[in-house]
Amino acid sequence: QVHFVESGGGVVQPGESLTLSCEASGNIKGGWTMGWYRQPPGKERELVATITSDGLTDYSTSVKGRFTISGDNPKTAVVLQMNSLKPEDTALYYCHFRGTSVWDMSIDAWGRGAQVTIAS
Repeated sequence: QVHFVESGGGVVQPGESLTLSCEASGNIKGGWTMGWYRQPPGKERELVATITSDGLTDYSTSVKGRFTISGDNPKTAVVLQMNSLKPEDTALYYCHFRGTSVWDMSIDAWGRGAQVTIAS
């Protein structure tokens, strides 16, 4: 079982910035991947950005160069800095954790989601 503590999100104007934070806790072993996925209104959930515990990152092409994901070592936590926000970034942003428990069980868990709205 993974417990999430999430913060961030809100309403901003185009061109402004927001930060999302997510910390996962529980009986988790080292070696994980965390990140965010988003679900725009009426659309499927899609990748935003991920980072591994080793610091390897991956971004969707739509956010590359504008968003930065970073780890908050030594905590199992990540931060997503979102700059130059556009109306099409409006979505419910979900924190995601994939890893292994101390009992060697696979974990694939989602946070409750944070609303990000970009409006003029």
